[in-house]
Amino acid sequence: MAKSDIEILTKKHPGLTHSDDRKVISHVQREQDDWILNTIMIDGCDVPFQFKRKKLYQQLKGARVNLTYYPDTQKVAGMSFEIMKIVRIRIS
Repeated sequence: MAKSDIEILTKKHPGLTHSDDRKVISHVQREQDDWILNTIMIDGCDVPFQFKRKKLYQQLKGARVNLTYYPDTQKVAGMSFEIMKIVRIRIS
């Protein structure tokens, strides 16, 4: 039996976490240098999930997604905030 891409990724990088069929309750896109920074909030989770793309991404509010991510921190005005960096996102 062949291993899925997710199993291979999570085994190779133990810090990664995979979640299936999570509902997006908020999706914001904004420009940051030459990139579009996407921030999504997931139902039942208080931490924002972020990913970058070169072009605008489709609106995800209300969609169910599969996510592969790792925890990270982001400094804003000298304060550290916990975020989740998305490595892979797919609509369920």
